[in-house]
Amino acid sequence: MRRSDVTLFTSRETQGWENDTVELVVRAGLVRQFGSGLFGFTPTGERVRRNVVRRIETEMDAIGGQAISLPNLQHKAIWEQSGRWGSFEGEMFTFENRDGQEMCLAPSHEEGIVHLVDGFVRSYDDVPLLLYQVERKHRDDHPRNGLLRTKEFTMKDAYSLHATEASLDELYTRVREAYCRIFDAVGVDFVVASAQNSVMGGSASEEFIAPVETGSLELVSCQTDGCRFGVTDESPDHSIDAGDSCPDCDETLVASEGIEIGHVFKLGTRYSEPAGLTVDTADGTSQLVQMGSYGIGVERLIHTLAEQHADESGLRWPVTDHGSVAPYTLAIVPLDYDGDIEAAADQLHHACGREETLLFDDATQTIGERFAESDLLGIPWKAVLGNHYRETGAVELETRDGEKRFVALDDVADIVGR
Repeated sequence: MRRSDVTLFTSRETQGWENDTVELVVRAGLVRQFGSGLFGFTPTGERVRRNVVRRIETEMDAIGGQAISLPNLQHKAIWEQSGRWGSFEGEMFTFENRDGQEMCLAPSHEEGIVHLVDGFVRSYDDVPLLLYQVERKHRDDHPRNGLLRTKEFTMKDAYSLHATEASLDELYTRVREAYCRIFDAVGVDFVVASAQNSVMGGSASEEFIAPVETGSLELVSCQTDGCRFGVTDESPDHSIDAGDSCPDCDETLVASEGIEIGHVFKLGTRYSEPAGLTVDTADGTSQLVQMGSYGIGVERLIHTLAEQHADESGLRWPVTDHGSVAPYTLAIVPLDYDGDIEAAADQLHHACGREETLLFDDATQTIGERFAESDLLGIPWKAVLGNHYRETGAVELETRDGEKRFVALDDVADIVGR
């Protein structure tokens, strides 16, 4: 993309948000607020959001998930059937339509998934089945901490259906492992903590918690590489304290705040029983369907990456073996966009992929403004074309962390694409 063709929504001014991360994602032009608990994504922010969603979808597809789409607008009947109408922690948006029928904006889709498969999932041969979507959810929550607690948000929610508890246990483990791969792939640091099922119901659940300086949970966790142990102030075993030995690796536990970025539930027959959702078994009897539910908060994940990795210059999106969720992979920063430097910049723009690179061709920007904007956006690589290039023909290639090297123009695409 050419900078002259792109509206980035970046700002140099602070706006007095409640914490530095919220301030940063707004100043970097990822989002704009539409009112308390409501945010819209700009083109830059949407690029990041879609990169996150693609990584999630890749892992869900790899374990046999099938994508669906369920309506957010739902009638009262299926929520009354499950017993959750009016009891969703006071956070459900409810209203009457023009015909006087009571409806809601779905805060979750367990009821919806049961309605979707009812009459089609009939036999043990039809399960196990893993269905997922990446859709908006709505909860009349008390907004706080920017993207962490909003009234409308994006969630990857998945649901599994099974004939037996053993089958549920097996797929639950596979989804749990896929979540670990997702979070590792985007570069977020996290632990796994036992959790309460609360309004969701079921027999067991676990949360994926990111240790941060400013979060929404009190967390005690192990910081040893490869150990994922953690407990929160909401965990069933929250009596474990900082300074205790980790039950998994015996290292010392530390205290911090945390952000919930994912949650997995064994629902059992909590939703199939009130709906009478059964499958025929091999011996001719019928069995209530066993279910699992699995969620990842997309905006929460973006906020967490910013919280964990940003520095004084702006955002820093981690680069892993799977790439980065940054809006652009490479910033091409010419000293002056004319002559031989213009030709080299255009060559790089083409070789490195026009959609994945940001070419600073706007003559109204100073070289300092180009550097600052690239760092604010967290673009992992900068290719600098200046006097050194004119004198030697070598491109100054710099990472977001400040590591520099000089390389041939034709080598840049291979290096940044690794």
